[in-house]
Amino acid sequence: MKKLFYKLVLWYGGWTVINEVPTDLKKCITIGAPHTSNWDFVYALPGLEELKIYRFRYLIKKEFFFWPFSWLFNATGGIAVDRSKRNDLTNYLKELIEKEEEIYLLFPPEGTRSKVERWKTGFYYTALETNLPIILAFLDYEKRVMGFGKVLYPTGDFNKDFTVIQDFYKDKKGKNPKNYNPQIFIPKEEQ
Repeated sequence: MKKLFYKLVLWYGGWTVINEVPTDLKKCITIGAPHTSNWDFVYALPGLEELKIYRFRYLIKKEFFFWPFSWLFNATGGIAVDRSKRNDLTNYLKELIEKEEEIYLLFPPEGTRSKVERWKTGFYYTALETNLPIILAFLDYEKRVMGFGKVLYPTGDFNKDFTVIQDFYKDKKGKNPKNYNPQIFIPKEEQ
């Protein structure tokens, strides 16, 4: 029943789902952008089902974990993040990745649906520390295409890697394009 419902959501929304990720990839960091609307979640779940990605977890702000929605986010793999304070999230995520045989760990790199000056970098450092690739996932509302695009194996050269990521997302349009800043990072030498 769930599969049929998800197919109907994709059909009704006019979405095409693509996948450029090798099928043997079992563990990775995944980023999803542009993230400009709560509708991104509504469409992403059916997209993941279509891609047959069943072992995924995603970061979401703790404020969403209230009844009646907390059961939904827990059931679909949500990890509550308290953005008001520094915590040991990176170590928690490393332990989670180590104990799982298969996991796609999804980060919303903007950290919000509003326009930001630059992306949060936790996904990048988690990928470096766990030696995992980063899948560049997207929802392009203009073309009605979503899915998994490029796979980036981070080199540790922040500017080089973020330039690749920025170039990938430059032509992707979120539901609310005015909420997306295509300049996703500040070069290290300017920080």
